Amino acid sequence: MDLFGADDNVKNEMAALQKQVERHNKLYHEKDTPEISDGEYDALFHKLKKLEEEHPHLKDKNSPTNKVGGGVKNTFLSVPHKLPMLSLGNCFSKEDVQDFMTRISRFLSVEKFTPLVAEPKIDGISCSIRYEDGHLVQALTRGDGQVGEDITANVKTISNVPHKLKGENVPSVIEVRGEIYMNDNDFALLNEKQADKGSKIFANSRNATAGTIRQLDVAIVASRPLKFFAYAFGDASDDVQFSTHALELETMHAWGFHVVEEAVVLNSLEEIMDNYQNMHKKRVSLGYPIDGIVYKVNEIALQKRLGFIARSPRWAIAHKFPAEQVTTLLEGIDVQVGRTGTITPVARLVPVAVGGVIVSNATLHNADYIAGRDIRIGDTVFVERAGDVIPKVVSVVEAKRPPNAKPFNFPTLCPSCEHALVREEGEAAFKCINHLTCPAQQREQMAHAISKNVLNIDGLGPKQIDVFIEQGFIKDWADIFYLKNFKNEMLELKGFKEKSVENILASVEKAKHITLPRFITALGIEMVGVQVAVLLAEEFETFDGLKKAATHVDNLTSIDGIGGVIAQNICELFAYEDNLKLLQKLFDAGVEPQVYVKPKAVDSLLSGKVCVLTGTLLTMGRSEAKERILQLGGKVSSSVSSKTDFVIAGDAAGSKLKKAQELGVAVLTEDEFSSLV
Repeated sequence: MDLFGADDNVKNEMAALQKQVERHNKLYHEKDTPEISDGEYDALFHKLKKLEEEHPHLKDKNSPTNKVGGGVKNTFLSVPHKLPMLSLGNCFSKEDVQDFMTRISRFLSVEKFTPLVAEPKIDGISCSIRYEDGHLVQALTRGDGQVGEDITANVKTISNVPHKLKGENVPSVIEVRGEIYMNDNDFALLNEKQADKGSKIFANSRNATAGTIRQLDVAIVASRPLKFFAYAFGDASDDVQFSTHALELETMHAWGFHVVEEAVVLNSLEEIMDNYQNMHKKRVSLGYPIDGIVYKVNEIALQKRLGFIARSPRWAIAHKFPAEQVTTLLEGIDVQVGRTGTITPVARLVPVAVGGVIVSNATLHNADYIAGRDIRIGDTVFVERAGDVIPKVVSVVEAKRPPNAKPFNFPTLCPSCEHALVREEGEAAFKCINHLTCPAQQREQMAHAISKNVLNIDGLGPKQIDVFIEQGFIKDWADIFYLKNFKNEMLELKGFKEKSVENILASVEKAKHITLPRFITALGIEMVGVQVAVLLAEEFETFDGLKKAATHVDNLTSIDGIGGVIAQNICELFAYEDNLKLLQKLFDAGVEPQVYVKPKAVDSLLSGKVCVLTGTLLTMGRSEAKERILQLGGKVSSSVSSKTDFVIAGDAAGSKLKKAQELGVAVLTEDEFSSLV
């Protein structure tokens, strides 16, 4: 067999393909004279890439499939935006859209309908790309809206981002803003490759995009199928003048950008709602991820008159799609034991795609939820990702109920320790009260303690905790601070390298010097989160002070914000000998909760204000956000009322945001909130 001859043939084919791809790259990006279509170019590119994957030993280090080259490393420098990258307000119903239009008409003092451009809202990562004299010079993430991160090298690997703008009317300076994303098929193929390599499987395309665009190694970015949709202009030289947003989109397309073909100009509320319903139906067949529709006033002069509210434009809004529902078969019901002993039933489902994610488990909340909906094993059920985040079983398709569908009998014993379950009067949940020796509760308590918002131990997560429990290194969360005694044994475990083990142990050492609020939070006392922990720290300043006060409930209920139930939970911590032994074990390991020094009064927008958090915060945990509000002199509430000053709305904000809008409560986006803290 002529192996060397076969290699020569493949090498020659790869060389020929490489030459063609490089030629067409130059024609497209530098000479503005493409000779083949994008589809034909993609076919050549992927043929070369496939051969390189099959014959890696023959790959040329200068191959155009690397685009930028594997040796480049990003540093992600912070760079101020020339013009802020604004966020949009959200609306969820026809009435919300009507309110938006009414506000525009009232502001402009006009009665006729103001035409809007409707564009699918791409579910990706925002980016601003700057061109000078037609050449790509810089690309920034949205960041906090004021300052972004320089991801220029990574963006240059995106195949449909032009390095040089086409056409005759290219301005001297223009920032083109848009969304980085992955096509549905490309995302599926990426996950298949990840699975084949034993690498991380991404939950959805947005997560994959976010994880890719901030990779330090440009070669990794180049290997991922990122795309870019342009949707707006940012900073621009004086020679950029357009009468309508529709014309802006046409011009971006002429310059070489991909813009969404589904963008349309609409002239009435009826047209808006018809388009909304059509796009919602087409959502799954578009081939790219969207989570709503963006409406923008079409006339640029009117946009300028309307201006901005805080850091959101008056002339644009995002109309979000409702949570997606699908039907699937409920094959069984398991129960999980939470950190505080709460028993939560979980539906085991035939896997189904919901909102772009494959779901095989969904919450059933509690026994009353199951009984009230008569949910049975074997039923066909509606599953929803509420806010496109948390899967839950909504209801049963009774017409499809089989004769052998089985009602679920809620257990009477804890599935982890077999202790009897209790249900206190007025409570919906059953609980295991064997807090100290229930393995499931101890495991969840460990996961709670090591989390980012508590001990924040880098490199140590629930998966590592499970391994250490199985190996016998830890039995309770105090044992985390004795892990250094098992360093050699850790190094013998699969996946634990010298550097990763040293990183864990160094982070554990750092966590010994913990702030008092975080230490109190780490104890896992029921109903004592960051907000209550800060109140206790402000009152007692030291852990010994708290311990002395916790001899009687009255010493705690005198603190504004701490009621009888919370006070009783705190007192019970110090009433049990096993808890005291655990605390002493922590102190013997060198854990030293710091003396709390109340932050100096600051003159901030949140001082004295009542804040409500809603939705999923992407840049920080909910506990961290609460702690920062309190440090800035604000107060945190769980519900929206007329007394609420600010609602901080994260991703997939729901009813609280709606109520805030109804009451006229000021709404801060996550970016706006981050800029304050």
